Amino acid sequence: MNLKFDSPLFEVIRDEKKCIKCKTCVLECSNKVHSYDEKKDIFKADDMKCVNCHRCVALCPTKALIIKKYPLEFRENAVWTESAIKEIFKQSQSGGVLLSSMGNPNPSPIYWDKMLLNASQVTNPSIDPLREPIETKVMIGRKPEKLEFASNGKLITKMPPQVTLNVPVMFAAMSYGAISPNAHEALARAAEELGICYNTGEGGLNKDFYKYRKNTVVQVASGRFGVHKEYLNAGVAIEIKIGQGAKPGIGGHLPGRKVCEDVSTTRMIPVGSDAISPALHHDIYSIEDLRQLIYSLKEVTHYEKPVFVKIAAVHNAAAISSGALRAGADAIVVDGFRGGTGAAPTRVRDNVGIPIELALASIDQRLREEGIRNQGSLLISGSIRNSADIVKAIALGADAVCIGTAALIALGCHMCRTCVTGKCNWGIATQDLELVKRLEPDVMYKRLVNLVSAWNHEIQEMLGGMGMNAVDSLRGNRLMLRGIDLNQKELEILGIKYAGE
Repeated sequence: MNLKFDSPLFEVIRDEKKCIKCKTCVLECSNKVHSYDEKKDIFKADDMKCVNCHRCVALCPTKALIIKKYPLEFRENAVWTESAIKEIFKQSQSGGVLLSSMGNPNPSPIYWDKMLLNASQVTNPSIDPLREPIETKVMIGRKPEKLEFASNGKLITKMPPQVTLNVPVMFAAMSYGAISPNAHEALARAAEELGICYNTGEGGLNKDFYKYRKNTVVQVASGRFGVHKEYLNAGVAIEIKIGQGAKPGIGGHLPGRKVCEDVSTTRMIPVGSDAISPALHHDIYSIEDLRQLIYSLKEVTHYEKPVFVKIAAVHNAAAISSGALRAGADAIVVDGFRGGTGAAPTRVRDNVGIPIELALASIDQRLREEGIRNQGSLLISGSIRNSADIVKAIALGADAVCIGTAALIALGCHMCRTCVTGKCNWGIATQDLELVKRLEPDVMYKRLVNLVSAWNHEIQEMLGGMGMNAVDSLRGNRLMLRGIDLNQKELEILGIKYAGE
């Protein structure tokens, strides 16, 4: 007897009175949950296949469908929870590593929600952004120790290469392969219209997207997929990916089912083969090795592009950031443990790394204490959900933030967290041509533009409320933050005072 202990996660409920038997649910579900029995004239639902992506619910013309959590109850146990038991069931049957997509869903502290912003009142009056200009443009890159001007006011000092962002936001690294070409195009077009950048991720860059080079950050990861001289010169900046927040200490993994002909050509790997990048760069075993790679990349791009170094938020991230800046990096990108991913071992995603808020504060503080904060910019990512998170991040010391999950949600992602399967019903995390068609770049890029534009307006409102007319004035200004529901050690690491002080 082939005994299986697993049970569905969700239950599909159909209201037969509302259902008009249009079969939209059957046609639209890539997981084959819905089926229609012609002989019996009834619909069936295989609950085991449902991932709760909401596609059938959203497109049902009569709203006859509801998806609910499957009502299987386990006896209450604070240690052996339902999820712990189900994971053991799954691994004892498969013998495999549990893989998960998106970010850590567990209820760990979200420090953004435990910080409040200060505001101006009488002695330092606020600024009305509707009537006075408030600058949200930022320059990403190394800054000189001082500026020298000629008698006519012309700048003499030669500036190192900079990336200009009209809003202190970038679209985070998401590889060509992990997301669909249509999603990639939507990100690129939105970045171009907004005057910001998007990141290719570690999958190389399809030549169809070279036209967006002024808004592209190209990535060099440990697998070096799709990396060549033309690619390195196809962007405005280069990012060396050492680690990412969802899986510090391990490499990336793109399942072979996502490696279609186009992805194969771009990544320079065989069709259908798993793209597994090493845990480490095999030419980087020290800060000196990192320096050599940084300057090799600068050399091949004629010192015209800044080089970023991306690391995961870990306990010694401050020391690593200091070393990377001294090695020649023009910016440090730090990804927190709530950062999203296409695929990661569940245990690593949920248990390795530290919150981005604590890492950011400690990095900014150390760089200031060492007197090298001006030697590079600081960008952070890992569950940036709204404009308030961005403003708080800048007050803690960031120059700008990178958003991934928020951008995908704007494109229609419903967080079913099954990106690894390649069956994304919304045409985002898939290479299935029929599913890819569901995401229309002409429509969806505008949603990204709307999102970032709305956030920019809110950032200006908050800056004005603090009496500041430029985002640069807020960077590292922790006096504008106050903590609530935080212990003394957390306040100390964040470098902020308690509300009321």
